[in-house]
Amino acid sequence: MLTWLQRDSLDFPPLNKALREPNGLLAAGGDLRPARLIQAYRHGCFPWFQDGQPILWWSPDPRTVLLPDKLHVSRSLAKVLRQGRYRVTFDQAFAAVIRACAAPRSYATETWITSPMQDAYLELHRRGIAHSVEVWRDNELVGGLYGLAMGQLFFGESMFSRADNASKVGFVTLVEHLKNWGFVLIDCQMPTEHLLSLGAQTISRAEFAGYLSDHLDQSSQADWGA
Repeated sequence: MLTWLQRDSLDFPPLNKALREPNGLLAAGGDLRPARLIQAYRHGCFPWFQDGQPILWWSPDPRTVLLPDKLHVSRSLAKVLRQGRYRVTFDQAFAAVIRACAAPRSYATETWITSPMQDAYLELHRRGIAHSVEVWRDNELVGGLYGLAMGQLFFGESMFSRADNASKVGFVTLVEHLKNWGFVLIDCQMPTEHLLSLGAQTISRAEFAGYLSDHLDQSSQADWGA
């Protein structure tokens, strides 16, 4: 039976209570205030829903992650990186990145990054928890991604690309910095061909929970403003 969250409590049900079908649906309801969102990621779940639906919270099994040491850069992508055709920045245009991620895609007319979701993550950005990666061609924003950094873990949320390999360049640059800063895992949530081509893999929900336990409260050398 699906658990409905109470607005006056930040508690989530145990991860092993998530449904098998649809895979990982853990709870519904609640709200998107910063304290609940932070607790959700610390617990091992994330919000994913569309307009007209209640807030849905997910913890899929298996979980798609990328270990920084396992990053795969193809020869063609390495060539693009060497050419320096794009400039990559961090936290310079968070609002623009999340709006671009929310824009309609060629394969879908709806978005799960609703206006309330955008507002919620903008507040997390103002609090120094959510971060963006921007990819520029000259002065045009052509790619990027955003997510949350907590302890030695980065929780990726969404990415977009308006030019060849732009989002990959942003992702690779982020992973290289996270590795240098002492991060041990990037949460990718669900598998996509795009992420798997970059070295993402799946691990069990229990193994993912172990990373949370071991690394959420560890310090990193992150310097997003450098």
